[in-house]
Amino acid sequence: MAIAKKSGSILSYDVNLRLPLWPSEDAAREGIMSVWDQADVIKVSEDEITFLTGVDNPNDDNVVLKKLFHPNLKLFLKFKGRVPGVKVKPIDTTGAGDAFVSGILSVLVSDINLYEDEKRLREALNFANACGALVVTKKGAIPAMPTKEEVHQILKQD
Repeated sequence: MAIAKKSGSILSYDVNLRLPLWPSEDAAREGIMSVWDQADVIKVSEDEITFLTGVDNPNDDNVVLKKLFHPNLKLFLKFKGRVPGVKVKPIDTTGAGDAFVSGILSVLVSDINLYEDEKRLREALNFANACGALVVTKKGAIPAMPTKEEVHQILKQD
């Protein structure tokens, strides 16, 4: 991570909390937070916010900002489980969040300062929404990942 950061890379972190993979809750919390301050983009669910902060209300922005914000953080993606946007007929919701994040990251790679411009950020979020929407229209997270062309096509229809 240090080499990537030093080279100017953007570091993305998906907490993806799986407590059975850790020896204890304290070890999980400590391990997750040990790299937290190095990430530029963080994806976290409401349950993960509750776990990391110890507060019952993951929507309390004051607590979230006080406990989870750090000066290098450029984009904080908080998930409730779905993001409204492109309407599709779902078949399998596996991978929707990952597709959303990969969509936003793919735009960020080509527009490194998009988070500084609300219009460009909204466009990136629309693109990410379409990525997540397309993934749920097929079975399996990996085989369902859309191409850039498929995403642009569904955005034209919406």
